[in-house]
Amino acid sequence: MFTRPPTVYRPFLNGVYSVSAGLFRLGVQPLPWREDGQPEAHTFALDRDYGRFVASKAAAWRRARHEYAGEAGLTPALREAALDFLARTLAAESGGVMGWDGRRFSNRALGWAADLGLRWGNVERLERFTAPHADLIGDVTPLNALDFLGLNVPEDLALIARDPARAGEGGGRDWLAAAHVLSPQHWDPRDKLGRDFAAVHAPVAGGGLLSATAPRLVEAVIARGPFVRFAWGVSMGDRLDHHPAAPPDTDRAPATRFDPGAAFLRVERQTLTGFPEAQGALFTIRPYTYPLREAVARPGDARALAAALRTMTPEQVSYKGLTPLLADLLRWLDGQAG
Repeated sequence: MFTRPPTVYRPFLNGVYSVSAGLFRLGVQPLPWREDGQPEAHTFALDRDYGRFVASKAAAWRRARHEYAGEAGLTPALREAALDFLARTLAAESGGVMGWDGRRFSNRALGWAADLGLRWGNVERLERFTAPHADLIGDVTPLNALDFLGLNVPEDLALIARDPARAGEGGGRDWLAAAHVLSPQHWDPRDKLGRDFAAVHAPVAGGGLLSATAPRLVEAVIARGPFVRFAWGVSMGDRLDHHPAAPPDTDRAPATRFDPGAAFLRVERQTLTGFPEAQGALFTIRPYTYPLREAVARPGDARALAAALRTMTPEQVSYKGLTPLLADLLRWLDGQAG
């Protein structure tokens, strides 16, 4: 039902690797490296990779849902605001494939529908019917409304909450109140639940400035969004789920070496939508994996990626899992660049 090819994003084209907020106003600010010069306006990316994402998410859910999802101090007001936004926006952006009437959400691609209680997150009257991808979730029974909606989208979901005390001054305590992250890139969502923005991002190499500005950044996300931002890296494999407890694959395996035929550019498109009255925000995370040969098929693209990789610190190279790959990767990129 979704036939549009995935958008190709190349956020490395500025030739610099940077750990910063990098926020662009959704629907307003064009991406400087997007060739058509148009701003991004959508929250959810519903394209022909849809089935691949649902299949990967369902597999992770079956293996150990509790390792990928949870809540920590999620308020009823924030739950209600986020679930309402998710259901409304999915219905609006799906071209009629998904529907929402304020109580019941349906998906003609997955062949299921359910009544959702927004304030308390309950799922009732789950119904299944024939659909193109119904087999992918035929044995999956969502535990709550966030679980249900999270299985309907390619994006992973996270909710940031903030204590209303001194919130307008950027001084209210913030924390990760809910996560439904079934495609993590070598991190465990359980380690982040209940922690503030600075603690969540503490492991990110070079993220000191990002953490230092956390209160102002959280205030901007809640009160002045929505925004879109991007992160990127190079992976030796295109599997979506890299939870530390998932079965191992070639990406970051000790014996893996760089092979241009097996390498992928992995880009994460993240949107941030604030709910000021509920003192919180929704983060969506959609990974894209492109064969590296295709992502840098033009000499200028290979040159820009090589330049960006050369700006990484040793700590950032290690954090991205590139230490044993970088020398061969750069040699190959330099050859592609001519």
